[in-house]
Amino acid sequence: MLRIAVTICAVLTCQIAHAEVNIQKITSLGGIDAWVVEEPSIPFIALEIRMRGGTGLDAPGKRGAVNLMTALIEEGSGDMDAQTFQRRLDALAASFSFRAFDDTMSISARYLTENQDEVLALLKQALTEPRFDQSAINRVRGQVLSGIAADQKNPNRIASAYFDAAAFGDHPYGTSADGTVDSVNALTQADMFAAHRNTLTRDEIYVSAVGDITAEEIGPLLDTLLGDLPDDGPAPAGNVSFGLGGGTTVIPFDTPQSVALFGHSGMKRDDDDFFAAFILNAILGGAGFESRLMDEVREKRGLTYGIRSYLVPKFHAEMWIGQVASSNDTIAEAIAVTRDVWADLATNGITAEELAVTKTFLTGEYPLRFDGNAEIAGIMVGMQMIGLSPDYVVNRNDFMNAVTLADVNRVAAEYLRPDDLHFVVVGQPVGLESTN
Repeated sequence: MLRIAVTICAVLTCQIAHAEVNIQKITSLGGIDAWVVEEPSIPFIALEIRMRGGTGLDAPGKRGAVNLMTALIEEGSGDMDAQTFQRRLDALAASFSFRAFDDTMSISARYLTENQDEVLALLKQALTEPRFDQSAINRVRGQVLSGIAADQKNPNRIASAYFDAAAFGDHPYGTSADGTVDSVNALTQADMFAAHRNTLTRDEIYVSAVGDITAEEIGPLLDTLLGDLPDDGPAPAGNVSFGLGGGTTVIPFDTPQSVALFGHSGMKRDDDDFFAAFILNAILGGAGFESRLMDEVREKRGLTYGIRSYLVPKFHAEMWIGQVASSNDTIAEAIAVTRDVWADLATNGITAEELAVTKTFLTGEYPLRFDGNAEIAGIMVGMQMIGLSPDYVVNRNDFMNAVTLADVNRVAAEYLRPDDLHFVVVGQPVGLESTN
């Protein structure tokens, strides 16, 4: 049985794959909300599930527990050990993916319609009856520890670790979700069951399904699949301010090329000016070879192969960051030019021509994201998590086109703060020293 709380048959006119996409928004009898796109032409279904919390739910002293637990979900469940589980999944021509992020747990399933009942029974078993065999914990723990060891020799990861720690302190954003060598070595089987209980809950769950399935079918399916999960879990860590001031930090590392991660605080995703900031970032450093940073740092001066900037609106903090790599004897110049570009945009803004070209690019590439069931399912569940409605897909390009030159330049003056940029440089940079 299915209770359709709200049915929004929003005919999306993006001409995605030259077809209309009809998003139906339903609520199951068990209270699980989902968005569904029926596409019966191919006997295949993409199911996406998100749970809010993610690695931010690590218990005190247990950093890395959610990450390790997530990697173990497919390592046996019920009466199946890891090998038996994988053989069964392969026999059904299905795939599962379990991933933990700073703020979310991601569960993805891809399967043929004819195998749906068996696939979802196997997925339910994985979600509700994990074994966490000690042999599997030891093996996967070893893989995590190998990754941590590799990160300690990776300049980009070293820069990121310092930047995050300096910006967010003892908030979960300030430490690696993988944990440390000590914290991961200390994790026990009991910790895995506790992390599982705290993370896989129904209180903030988001679901989308695309493919050979109907809105009437999805409700009972979800109640069966997810109905036995705990109703709620511990609250995630709260909001945190970006705490890294302007300056430069040099971390010595034996390499012929220095890498730099830089940034300052950013903007919330639901800010009224987000579309203006999105366009501004594309012009600054988000549009590849067409951006100002690429033009000034790479094309005109040959200081790098690439430089990018990003708006990063996390659930509990916001950043405007970028990254660049250059040889040790040119990284100082690359950083100086980056600051100049940041300052010029803040002071003088963009041009009408840049705005027009960027709008054309951003509105033109948007429909190309909807090129398969899995892609559409991922987009839909992401939209739900940030509070968008199904008709956003119809209206998104209108929102983009409504942004004016004055809007972008006002946002540039308000949000681009070159004096607040902090550069974390890993390498042996010539002519560059820490200022803190």
